[in-house]
Amino acid sequence: MRLNAETFAAWPNKSITLLGMSGVGKTRLAHMLMKSKWFHYSGDYRIGTRYLDEPILDNIKKQAMQVPFLRDLLRSDSIFIKNNISVHNLLPVASFLGKLGNPELGGLPLTEFKRRQDLHHRAEIAAMKDVPMFIQKAQEIYGYKHFINDAGGSICELDDETVIDCLAEHTLIIYIKASDEDEHALIQRAQADPKPLYYREAFLEEQLTVYMQEKGFEYVAMIDPDDFVRWIFPHLFYSRIPRYQAIVRQVGYSVTTAELAAVNDEADFLALVEKAVARETR
Repeated sequence: MRLNAETFAAWPNKSITLLGMSGVGKTRLAHMLMKSKWFHYSGDYRIGTRYLDEPILDNIKKQAMQVPFLRDLLRSDSIFIKNNISVHNLLPVASFLGKLGNPELGGLPLTEFKRRQDLHHRAEIAAMKDVPMFIQKAQEIYGYKHFINDAGGSICELDDETVIDCLAEHTLIIYIKASDEDEHALIQRAQADPKPLYYREAFLEEQLTVYMQEKGFEYVAMIDPDDFVRWIFPHLFYSRIPRYQAIVRQVGYSVTTAELAAVNDEADFLALVEKAVARETR
């Protein structure tokens, strides 16, 4: 959606999609805006509760079935397992996505890892295409005036133009670009606490080949899962930047993490968006 600053200011029911790597401040901003009549749509929450709910539960049940005590209770329907996913706790989604490498270190075989990546890919596309429906629900059912779509960091890697077209038709797209200082901090944080990530299949195959050659590994099962995530994250980070920028050039606007850090309330945020829109429409 392309607007000028005046049109944005006069827009009675604002709908905004936030893009950017995990850690740039999307969710913090969305939580802050919830206090000011903004509906917070979390893409990752929708993925976990709607599109990956059954695969996540199946994975948990497989682990539970390895414990004889729990296996007997599950088989007799004496207990049941459910997800407790919230916008503040998305760990079940990450645990399902998993990490590639040595099973003895909690890693997944390449075939299974790719299967889960594909499921996440399809789930994220579906979750983003649900945004128009939730914009309507937010107003008509829940009575929210405005809508904020907290999109996952991997949205730029979906390679599905219909997703961006859908978001651009119904929302104003804002990309949060990390400053040089914040880039360094994000990479350090990700390497200190390596978490499961989504990778485009072509990117994964390319980087995995390089990693295996550097380490002298013959088999994926030789990989330390955390070491691989630490190694690949900077490559992933910098590969996503031009993809985000391409979206901005086509249909969006951008702000920096430094600018976002100065946002303390809804008024600050709206002023920042107006500034970003004005920059792009000069």
